[in-house]
Amino acid sequence: MSKNLVIVESPAKAKTIENYLGKDYIVKSSYGHVRDLPKSGLAIDIENDFAPNYEVSADKKKLVSELIKLAKAAEVVWLATDEDREGEAISWHLFETLKLSHEKTRRIVFSEITKNAILKAIENPRSVDVNLVNAQQARRVLDRLVGFELSPVLWKKVKPKLSAGRVQSVAVRIIVEREREISSFEPKASFRIVAIFSIEGKEMKAELPKRFATEEEANSFLEDCRRSSFAIRQLETKPAKKKPSPPFTTSTLQQEASRKLGFSVSQTMVVAQRLYESGKITYMRTDSVNLSDYAQNAAQEAIEQQFGKDYAQRRSFSSKSKGAQEAHEAIRPTELSVSEVSGERNEQRLYDLIWKRTIASQMADAQLEKTTVTIDITEREEQLVAKGEVIKFEGFLKVYLESTDDENEEETTKGMLPPLKEGQSLNLQNLTATERFSHHPPRYTEASLVKRLEELGIGRPSTYAPTISTIQKREYVVKEDREGQKRDYRVLELKDGQLEKRTEAENTGAERGKLFPTDIGIVVNDFLVDNFENILDYNFTATVEEEFDNIARGQVEWNDMIRRFYGDFHKDVEDTIETSERATGERDLGTHPESGKPVIARIGRYGPMVQIGASDDEEKQFASLLSDQSITSITLEEALDLFKLPRQLGEFEGKVVSAAIGRFGPYIRHDGKFVSIKEADGDDPYTISLDRAVEMIQAKREQEAKSLIKSWDEEPDIRVIEGRYGPYIKAGKKNVKIPKDKEAETLTLEEVRELVANAPDKPRRSRKK
Repeated sequence: MSKNLVIVESPAKAKTIENYLGKDYIVKSSYGHVRDLPKSGLAIDIENDFAPNYEVSADKKKLVSELIKLAKAAEVVWLATDEDREGEAISWHLFETLKLSHEKTRRIVFSEITKNAILKAIENPRSVDVNLVNAQQARRVLDRLVGFELSPVLWKKVKPKLSAGRVQSVAVRIIVEREREISSFEPKASFRIVAIFSIEGKEMKAELPKRFATEEEANSFLEDCRRSSFAIRQLETKPAKKKPSPPFTTSTLQQEASRKLGFSVSQTMVVAQRLYESGKITYMRTDSVNLSDYAQNAAQEAIEQQFGKDYAQRRSFSSKSKGAQEAHEAIRPTELSVSEVSGERNEQRLYDLIWKRTIASQMADAQLEKTTVTIDITEREEQLVAKGEVIKFEGFLKVYLESTDDENEEETTKGMLPPLKEGQSLNLQNLTATERFSHHPPRYTEASLVKRLEELGIGRPSTYAPTISTIQKREYVVKEDREGQKRDYRVLELKDGQLEKRTEAENTGAERGKLFPTDIGIVVNDFLVDNFENILDYNFTATVEEEFDNIARGQVEWNDMIRRFYGDFHKDVEDTIETSERATGERDLGTHPESGKPVIARIGRYGPMVQIGASDDEEKQFASLLSDQSITSITLEEALDLFKLPRQLGEFEGKVVSAAIGRFGPYIRHDGKFVSIKEADGDDPYTISLDRAVEMIQAKREQEAKSLIKSWDEEPDIRVIEGRYGPYIKAGKKNVKIPKDKEAETLTLEEVRELVANAPDKPRRSRKK
């Protein structure tokens, strides 16, 4: 048996480390936390100073037994989990669960999985940092308290099966508030003036610094220009510099991978984790922009070899984010001499991005020359301005330039201007006044939401990706593309002395990969803001993060922090349950043209819906909204259309065929069976014909026949079916797994009945504490 047992949290990390250590070391993975708060129940003893009741999950019991056996046989146990608070907590849970002794246990940390880093860590062990553990424990306990107490309030006051969380609810609020800004925004039109001058066969573009509010003003300007001559009043050339961006933090990596590679926030973290665990980059959860002396020296060497000494410039950066832990390093390649790595395509692309950003951060400034040309107009006081930019020395631009999220950035002229001199007369080629419209604030992408959370001090590197995944999983927010709308705009063009006016069209408002609040997200947000102002307050949430930081530094006792929070919070929960009204987001759309009853849009038990009749009307009718409709914007006419369903299309095989919309979208119903109507196929429940419905019914039957492995005449409700993830048994509405030691094709009816009888029923979620 090996003298040394090393425990890490992932098998990929274990495999990499095992390659660096000799035969005296065995490396094992804990596969994350070996114990945690149980998934059901509060599991926090409020009366006993908020003591958490941790348990080893059922799927980890065998692993824990194995680790206990290996730990007893080893002379030294090395806890080598990640260096952040979560990693420290995993090590502490291992120490407690495996009943390790301080004498034979060593805690080691490293920011990169390289042989030197691992051996150096072994030479410098420490004990588990209880302050870091307590900071993670405080977050875990606080978030469990908030979720456990708030969620039942939402079940009672809004809709069953909802959830709330301390950070996720604030993230939803940011998106809801931005959507309301957009809804209330009124675009203002103005006319942008652009002139094109012809100079010795080359074109020079110039622009009027101001815009005209009306077409009349723009027309007057062009009429005056028709009678004008143009000459260069002033020619100004200035040197300028561009500096490189700092190396990546978690947040900036997520943002740039989104802009440059099209990665989601969670995808970035999954790929980065693989690169880290295979020893290619440093730890990927960090808010520091520091580089070690080793990294800076290695960068200088790589730059000088590839680009020459003039391109190298050693730099240090300081973080602007709240609560940044400067002792850690930025995300960088472990070997800066390696510019490409083998592996999966996305790993190569992300590594390339990290390498370029790190190298660029240690390169010289780009040297530019900016030229500004001021042009007189004889019949007007205004002056046109042309700008040019020439790169005199590339510096870091040879490798990398950071992208931006500014969607509304106007196109500007860059590049070399033709030879010019002051007083030079210019030949006008054409002059246009184009109607432009002010833009509403941009909707958030995943990456720009991370940036906003970081600016507000909400969350930390380890929480950004889970927060954004959770709000989408809970269906409070959706990420989607939306088509734009056609918009007309006016163009006035002066060319060859003739002034032409025309109307052109453009597509505006198209969105790609943006975050939109759902109806339920808006209603839940408004309810929480009204009743739990503190929890949803940006400053409060940021202050809580600072308290976690203080606990990590040993300046605050975690139980005291929880106690201060819980008293007022628990009272708010009790008051809200007693006194607050139900939240439905109810909106009055008008009255029914025939019955005169009110028509209302609101959130119902199964989601967004419209209702004909008041709440006390015994004959009120309901209809679910379509996927692209919202209770905030649906019109009376659109609402009334929903009540045209279900539609009877006719009969097939002596049974009625109808079209309707249910909880999961539009469908055809026939003989107690359902077929989904896919809008992507051009089908619509309001217009679908009987022939088309029959075609879909028969297509589904053929598909089911192909997937049917076995059935029995005496038990028509029991079938063995080939599913998406392999064969399974369908017994009425119950789906039952087939054990691995059984062949689906050879199952007898008796065996199937036994498997169905012994299969557990799907547990229902309890709403009680």
